[in-house]
Amino acid sequence: MTDTQGAARPERLSIGLTSVDGVRVVTLRGEIDHTVRERFSAALLPGEDTGPRIVVDLGEVTFMDSSGVNVLVAAHHQVRDAQGWLRIAGARDPVRRLLRLVALDQVISCHPSVEEALAA
Repeated sequence: MTDTQGAARPERLSIGLTSVDGVRVVTLRGEIDHTVRERFSAALLPGEDTGPRIVVDLGEVTFMDSSGVNVLVAAHHQVRDAQGWLRIAGARDPVRRLLRLVALDQVISCHPSVEEALAA
């Protein structure tokens, strides 16, 4: 796993990137807000080793605001247009409530774990 951290406030969000059978797995830890929006968005871009299939592991995300929602929506549209998909895994209660509140869980499939998201 590669861990990339922003220089300005590294304690806010860490991003781990892995690939499982050609699926990009983005593991996030910390808080997602406007200060990390660009890093979060860049992490969701398909890499050379992966196609337009992405699992976003939110299991260690303690806070997410509308900036994170907007990044997920934009990434969903991008991968869908490329004949791929985006799935969310492991969202904790506060983040899961936000996803339900804005009905994002109706647009992007949400799963209890990364393994279940990969198998769906």
